[in-house]
Amino acid sequence: MLAGVPSVFVRLSGCNLRCDWCDTPYTSWNPEGDDRLLGPILADIRRNWAKHVVVTGGEPMIHAGLVPLTQRLREMEQHITIETAGTVFEQVECDLISISPKLAHSTPTRREGGRWAAQHERTRYQPEVLKRLMSAYHYQLKFVMKQPTDIVEVNTIIKEVGADTNRVLLMAEGIDASTIYERSQWITELCKQYGYCYSPRLHIDIWGNTRGR
Repeated sequence: MLAGVPSVFVRLSGCNLRCDWCDTPYTSWNPEGDDRLLGPILADIRRNWAKHVVVTGGEPMIHAGLVPLTQRLREMEQHITIETAGTVFEQVECDLISISPKLAHSTPTRREGGRWAAQHERTRYQPEVLKRLMSAYHYQLKFVMKQPTDIVEVNTIIKEVGADTNRVLLMAEGIDASTIYERSQWITELCKQYGYCYSPRLHIDIWGNTRGR
């Protein structure tokens, strides 16, 4: 919903899922990064003029430091978005919670011999957690789409959790502009058919699959 708004991204490393197509393996499959104190993180944010902060991952909701981070961001009068897969609930300060429930195609059945598949499949969809997040915060539901038949699972989830269709976004899976463009052709038709919103991947369109931009 805030695509194109200048924002500072705080990326937390570590995830409780192992999506097959994960585009940030350095925060999931092979987590990287340095331990940082809260003060220097906030100082970096203050040096940027943007008033929107997006806390992303990995999975931010599994980090013990998330709650104090969002409390300090609130004190700084920042607009706070948290990006999450919707498998864990925390009482945070948040203006928009961007929930991306993972569909069946995310399960890594072949990757690394499928050793993460069972754990991922058990964890990826938590309808009661989704309902709790949606009731506690202003939300959007963002679904990553690989093939047109994904819409069946999307519609099932939306019905089960009682989501407002005006807050549902469909986004193409892909890390290059050509793949995203190709999938956008049928995704936009599904959006028109069901009344959902189309979500671009602006960072891919502008910079490609490049870290740190």
